[in-house]
Amino acid sequence: MLDRNLTAPPGSPADGDRYIVGSGATGDWAGWDLNVALWADGAWLRLPPRTGWRTWVEDEGLLLVYDGAGWIGTTPDVLQNLALLGIGTTADASNPFSAKLNAALWTAKTVAEGGTGDLFYTMNKEAAGDDLGLTLQTGFVTKALVGLFGSDRFRPAVSADGSTFFDGLSVDNATGIVDQPRLPRFKAYTNYDNYVGVGTWTKIGLNNTDYNDQGAFDAKNNHFVAPVDGTYLFGATLLYKVNASTTARMRGRLVLNGTTEIRGSMGETSATHVSLATAIWLQTMVPLTAGDTVELQGYFRVADGYFAADHTSFWGCKIG
Repeated sequence: MLDRNLTAPPGSPADGDRYIVGSGATGDWAGWDLNVALWADGAWLRLPPRTGWRTWVEDEGLLLVYDGAGWIGTTPDVLQNLALLGIGTTADASNPFSAKLNAALWTAKTVAEGGTGDLFYTMNKEAAGDDLGLTLQTGFVTKALVGLFGSDRFRPAVSADGSTFFDGLSVDNATGIVDQPRLPRFKAYTNYDNYVGVGTWTKIGLNNTDYNDQGAFDAKNNHFVAPVDGTYLFGATLLYKVNASTTARMRGRLVLNGTTEIRGSMGETSATHVSLATAIWLQTMVPLTAGDTVELQGYFRVADGYFAADHTSFWGCKIG
């Protein structure tokens, strides 16, 4: 069909030209509304349509079908209750909406167009114990999940193999408080008095932990081991315990890989010491490479002494 809106025959038609006659037709087409008009052998022929006839309207690039009452588009303005929809690929029962494409755009309907200028993409699950989220894959192997999984806490989780997942963050939906479940962090302490002689830097034996997320503190070797590259914050408390004389002067420091004093981590108490009262508090930040170790060391000058049990401690966490 060349057109579907004309109500009067065009001038100089070519043999074989066809038109769907518009409503209110006149002239040779009078009374032919919605019929097909065919120019053949110098005359117009009327072809009453039958249900199911299909035609391509050239000037609109539109495929129409006759439903018994009128010509309707095969692509309706409203799509409702579709069982499957595939764009560039085939949808199936597992993925009733499927799309294979390189880009997609969602944009807000503007105020000028009668919209609000806002855009919300809503996803809903039935109950808190259900899962709701986005699955991010490489080669159809899931590498990340973002959403609400098994609860209403917001969780981004990652995986190397698509089967074991680790939460990077967990946000409490009731409070907004953010937790980092996989953050390397620890607090270690000694449950015995560490004796240290005069003039020798000595590693403090820290054989217990209050917490030790990701097993970052190696209690067997009394040091922290960086599980990944990053920036770490460390702190320590060294509590003095007298041996023979309170003329002792204690120092403390943090040491990288057993040999290098970490800049800004050393401290000393020079005033008269009080047993189980005088303490040094250390704190520093340092960039580490995976596998680097950090240990707490103590030192006495003038007189020997102990670093006391329980309150002598070492802690740290990854901050960047």
